Amino acid sequence: MSFTSHYLRCEGRELHYTEWGADHDEVVIAWHGLARTCRDMDDIAGQLATRYRVICPDTLGRGLSQWSPLPDEEYQLSFYARLATALVDQLGITQCHWLGTSMGGAIGLKVAAGSLRGRIRRLVLNDIGPELAPAAVARIRSYAGNPSAFDTVGELETYFRTIYKPYGWLSDAQWRRLTETSVRRLPDGRVTPHYDPAMVRQFIVHPADYDQWDAWDSLEIPVLVLRGVDSDLLLPEVADAMRARGPQAVVATIAECGHAPALNMPAQFALVERFLAGS
Repeated sequence: MSFTSHYLRCEGRELHYTEWGADHDEVVIAWHGLARTCRDMDDIAGQLATRYRVICPDTLGRGLSQWSPLPDEEYQLSFYARLATALVDQLGITQCHWLGTSMGGAIGLKVAAGSLRGRIRRLVLNDIGPELAPAAVARIRSYAGNPSAFDTVGELETYFRTIYKPYGWLSDAQWRRLTETSVRRLPDGRVTPHYDPAMVRQFIVHPADYDQWDAWDSLEIPVLVLRGVDSDLLLPEVADAMRARGPQAVVATIAECGHAPALNMPAQFALVERFLAGS
C-alpha cells in the first residue's frame, strides 16, 4: 500500500502529512512522537489502509512541517491541538479514530476531551498517559534538546539504533527507513535528526503541559492503551489508574520493548485493528 504526500496551512503554519487509503470513508489520524516524524507510522498506516483512510501529520517543527517562528508560544499541546483541529476541519473529516504515539497520544487526549470532543470515536494511546514519569522526561530532554550531529548517515543510523532501542525489534530495512526519513543536513555538511531542537522547550516553558488527568476523567469514548513492558514513561501505576478511572481504558502490555512500541509487528497491528473495529 502506497501513500501520497500533502501540505496544508493550519493556524498560519504549513503542515506536512501523508495520506494512505484515500478511497475509504472511515478515517484514522495517526500522530507520531515527540522527536519523530510521520513516517514512523508507515507500517501501521499501510496495514490500516486496507480498511481506513489514514492521515499521518508531521508536527510543527518536525519532519517536513514548518518550524515555529514563536517556539515558546507554539511548541505546546494547546497549539498542537489547534493545528490538529484545523487539519481535520480542512480535510472535511467529521468523525475519526485517533492513534497517537507518546506526544501524538497526548495531543489526541487533549482534542478528544476538547476541540474534537464528539468527533473522535475511538482513541489509541501508544505508551502515553495523562501523567509522565519525570525520569523519562529528563532522559528524553537529554538527547532531544541537544541533538547529535554526525559526518555520515551511517553514523546517524547507529545513533538512532542506540537511543531508540526501547522501540523493540526493527528490521535492518526499518532502521534504515527510520534514519532516512528523519535526517537533515547542517550547513557544515554533517547530518542530524530532522526536527527543531527548540521544541523541547515545551518542558521548560510549559512544565505541566502533559498533566491531563482532568481531560482523561472527562472522556466518554473507548480507549486502548499500549504500554511497553519496560516503559519508563508510562509507569505501571499510571496505567492501572487509567484502567480504573475516566473511560476505564483497555491496557495491553507489549513484550520486549519500552518507550514506545514501534507499531511494526503483526501482533501490534492486530491489537489496534480489533480495537478500532469494536471487537
